[in-house]
Amino acid sequence: MLSVEGLRSKYGRIEVLHGIDLDVKSGEIVSVIGANGAGKTTLLRCLSGVQPASGGQLVFRGDDISRLPAHRRVGLGLAQSPEGRQIFTNLSVEENLRLGAYLFADDRVEKDMADAFAMFPVLREKRNLSAGGLSGGQQQMLAIARALMARPTCLLLDEPSMGLAPILVDQILEVVKSLRSLDVTVLLVEQNAFAALSIADRGYVMETGRITMSGPAAELIADPRIREAYLGI
Repeated sequence: MLSVEGLRSKYGRIEVLHGIDLDVKSGEIVSVIGANGAGKTTLLRCLSGVQPASGGQLVFRGDDISRLPAHRRVGLGLAQSPEGRQIFTNLSVEENLRLGAYLFADDRVEKDMADAFAMFPVLREKRNLSAGGLSGGQQQMLAIARALMARPTCLLLDEPSMGLAPILVDQILEVVKSLRSLDVTVLLVEQNAFAALSIADRGYVMETGRITMSGPAAELIADPRIREAYLGI
């Protein structure tokens, strides 16, 4: 579904991605783990088109999207739930969801919203309230639901567990696992390595803008280097 070859990106003169290669197959959950500052968020921002790439090729469902603007990528089925949620705090929960569906003006939008409320019942209860008044966990639910309103075939999830209590982390991860049943492929970026790999089919390890390891998630969890560096074992 998604193929990345030799991806490079810069902030000014400083290159932060140094030739990233990865792929995501349809129906998979693929996790990218690494320490803070490894380049994980920049990677997702390049994939979604928010951050320009300075080299390499991005192919999504057979189409080269390397030079497409972000809104065109959303239209093709590639949506992102960004780091830090980035919801519209001065708008209501429902208005945030409708903005996620900005590409569509059909009857299915109401069904999509009903599906979002079924996935996150607390959002239904608060649909008319300001999104800025939600708890951190509820804002993360809203960010994911808003991305799903774009009807993605591939969802880019950036640090969904950041700042959340363990019980909420478990709840969010269960939702991510359930996306498989909706035919949504997931590329998940996480500092919480064990949580990310525990729900993934495959994983990649990023260090200072490079992929240093990859393989089946179960093998990465069992690898002594991963256990020592990222799992605290």
